[in-house]
Amino acid sequence: MPRPLWKGTVSFGLVSVPVELYSAITDRGVHFREIHTSDGSPVKHVRYCAAEDKPVDQSEVGRAYELDDGRLIPVTDEELENLEPEKTQTIEIETFVTRTDVDPIRFDHPYYMVPGNRSVGTLRAYRLLVEAMTEGDLLAMGTFVMRSRGYLAAIRVRGDALALSTMHFPAEIRSISDLPGPADAKIAAAELDDMVAIVGELSADWDPDSYSDRYRARLKKVITSKKKGRKIKAPAEPEEAPTAAPDLMAALKETLASSRRRSRRPKDLEGLSRDDLYELASKRGLKGRSKMNKGQLIEALGD
Repeated sequence: MPRPLWKGTVSFGLVSVPVELYSAITDRGVHFREIHTSDGSPVKHVRYCAAEDKPVDQSEVGRAYELDDGRLIPVTDEELENLEPEKTQTIEIETFVTRTDVDPIRFDHPYYMVPGNRSVGTLRAYRLLVEAMTEGDLLAMGTFVMRSRGYLAAIRVRGDALALSTMHFPAEIRSISDLPGPADAKIAAAELDDMVAIVGELSADWDPDSYSDRYRARLKKVITSKKKGRKIKAPAEPEEAPTAAPDLMAALKETLASSRRRSRRPKDLEGLSRDDLYELASKRGLKGRSKMNKGQLIEALGD
């Protein structure tokens, strides 16, 4: 059972709702240790004084801000503590806004926000807030302090519960004008029609469960194999032949035709193995079937 990262109340006007925050993200990354390649033993990092060229104990390590010219301005723990925001266990909701008015680029880390206790009063107030925000499709915008740092936050309804996302402050958002923009280019009406048709063919209800971290799965497979003493053979790098600049109109036409072929292919082919698909392709006499992968066989059989 996960432990709450923060406990307090959501407050707006004279209404206060006890809540708890749990991280909505689980770390699924594969973490490595540094080793000495010659003998496989773990590597430790030792702090050294650059001037005295000797190890420094952790108790002697402080902080400094480096200026553009390389000078260091020491900053003590006491000075930093004086800058910390006033510790409070309240999320102060300052305003409610329409959800679509907030650019998603401003969202940072997501949390689940659950009732802080199971009392009738808390559950009733929590449910009222959920229902009222759902009714208006609203976000609750506010501020709070967690781990000695002040945050801007947005609270939204997710299912039958509330979720909170910490947000980037305006100064943290890089302006799009700082980046190279697309050059002005004239497009033909036919090109736009084909692009709109492609978007339409590829449009569907999004299924997040259909996505997975393939790199992590391959990495875990490698680690498991090495644990069993197997040698890992590096795959040969494919030779990339230079390609000419594509004919945009031809590329659009081919993409549209391919999308339409995929949308017409029988759904039951998806559940067949490659061997089954190859056998079916052999019965139909499809040329080049021996070099096709599963996706290519499905596409060919669906034509």
